[in-house]
Amino acid sequence: MRMNIRNMVCRHCVTALSDILDRLAIAHGEVGIGYAEIEEGELSPDSLKRLDTELAAAGFERVVSTDDLLVDKVKLAVLHHVRDQEECHYNLSACIEKHVGVAYDTLSRIFSQNEGRTIERYHIAQKVERVKELLGYKELTLAEIAFRTGYSSAAHLSRQFKSETGVTPTEYIRSLGGRKPLNEV
Repeated sequence: MRMNIRNMVCRHCVTALSDILDRLAIAHGEVGIGYAEIEEGELSPDSLKRLDTELAAAGFERVVSTDDLLVDKVKLAVLHHVRDQEECHYNLSACIEKHVGVAYDTLSRIFSQNEGRTIERYHIAQKVERVKELLGYKELTLAEIAFRTGYSSAAHLSRQFKSETGVTPTEYIRSLGGRKPLNEV
């Protein structure tokens, strides 16, 4: 049985979920971003309660409604779109339709109703987070980061970055000082 999990964004989340399942002795197969294949049939109400408690402590949550599942699939498609250098140059709506298998206008309506913001606003927020990550490495020029994240130019990236964060990319880099460990972010 596939169990969908909300708020997973990276391989560390996959490890954390695997650890939770192991700790609770819930037999599982593959664990990926946003899901775990549970080998048992239905979990008992007590097992689900313990699982929900552990998931919440880790910042995760089981997805139970169809709309929630679609919203999470959209979020995963957006993350894929933002982090895949080849794919980020393609149309966002086409990418999401391809990954989710549902018409974009339907997904857009459901997403906005459930999240209180549009898919496009969520996409911009994720792109800015990706830009922050790349700026923190201090290995790429702004033009290279713009290309990797699907911006048409460094100027466009800078305008959107400032609009979202209130600071320019250069000001953001200066504010970083040394690189912080992930647990201090």
